[in-house]
Amino acid sequence: MLSPKLGVNIDHVATVRNARGENYPSPLKAALLAQKSGADSITIHLREDRRHIKERDLYEIKNKLKIPLNLEMAPTSNMLKITLKYKPDYACIVPEKRKEITTEGGLNLKKNTNLIKRIVNKLKQKGIRTSLFIEPNIKDIEIAKKIKTDCIEIHTGKFCNLYINKKKINKELKKIKRAINFANKIGLKVHVGHGITFASAKRLSKINGIKEFNIGHFLIGESIFIGIRDCIKKFKSILKK
Repeated sequence: MLSPKLGVNIDHVATVRNARGENYPSPLKAALLAQKSGADSITIHLREDRRHIKERDLYEIKNKLKIPLNLEMAPTSNMLKITLKYKPDYACIVPEKRKEITTEGGLNLKKNTNLIKRIVNKLKQKGIRTSLFIEPNIKDIEIAKKIKTDCIEIHTGKFCNLYINKKKINKELKKIKRAINFANKIGLKVHVGHGITFASAKRLSKINGIKEFNIGHFLIGESIFIGIRDCIKKFKSILKK
């Protein structure tokens, strides 16, 4: 059985840069180092308020990266225009609110089915692999299949918060397992992401059917102490089947 791939989100390298308004640390340098260290893909989220990644970062990383670039994007006409302009390898459609600290949950597919379907169709016409960031919910997975996305990314934030705070995880874990099994059964590839640490990655890696882990905030934070290379190496070791 193949081990899940590791996607590395480098948004918070840009967060540190922007805190002082400098041109360092460089998200491009982080992306290239992650690539050299064994990352299978790089994720960046170009938010509408540009709080971390800037359009210039997207341009530079897209032009110099050799592994796939996954662009997280809000389901808006402006973000669709930008995504079609730069043509990342992958696009993950995520919900976005200006006042949130980070993404708080999955897309509301029931409310926004037609909008997201149109965006997915336009992305796929340009050869961009599509993913939808959703909750571990069977109804949402059914809608995702109808929308004809290539894969889904299950929001693991609730599970990871429960896990790190040593609270009961069984109910949420069962939801995630059920969602993964169902998605695989109907032909959707499954990624997971949000709030994942070394410990929660180890627990989630025991679930069969996950194709990719996308990890950012913890990985960049832990890299302050052990470096990006060793942090990626440790995550790859945890995910190895």
